[in-house]
Amino acid sequence: MKTLSLVAATLLALGGFAQALAQNGQRPRDIVEQRTDQVLKTIVERREEFRADDKVLFAFIRSELDSVFDREYSARLVLARHSRSASPEQISAFAEALSDQLMRRYGGAVLEFNPDIEVRVTGETELRDGALVRVQTEIRPRDAEPVQLHYMFRRVGNDWLMFDVIVEGISYVQTYRGQFDELLRRQSLDQVTAQLREGSLRVDD
Repeated sequence: MKTLSLVAATLLALGGFAQALAQNGQRPRDIVEQRTDQVLKTIVERREEFRADDKVLFAFIRSELDSVFDREYSARLVLARHSRSASPEQISAFAEALSDQLMRRYGGAVLEFNPDIEVRVTGETELRDGALVRVQTEIRPRDAEPVQLHYMFRRVGNDWLMFDVIVEGISYVQTYRGQFDELLRRQSLDQVTAQLREGSLRVDD
């Protein structure tokens, strides 16, 4: 996927939104506007600590993402028809294996973030009678072209959880759905999950 390393870093930034979402019941757009700058600056402040120990970096990413990213729902969308016969335990194992591989490959992208970048929310669109929300943002690095980055949220109880990221029109879910559909026509879900976990299967960008 184009600029997937950017997705890894901005997903982490969104992780810091979870507490505010739960406490204030704010809209996804409000959270993005209020929290992005602060979270990205925190990443920069801890850059040397993260560079010194990637285990600390990955633990930080995991804790932040788990608070706001709906991994299992996203995994079901990636698996599409292959999820229908899968057990909840199989879905959970696949979701964890995929997110772990992406974190290992792109987690270091958070170390390259510059606090001078501007993240501008350009819109919020309700879908399915308000059950889903698409937050449109534009990331403007100082020395590069702007990147259009959109986040898909769904309401779960009183909270909003993110399940997809769309970079320059390319969806995280759709990109991996096509790849895993082909793999799962030849192998079982358990086999694919095991290969992801071991690192012998590498999904394409």
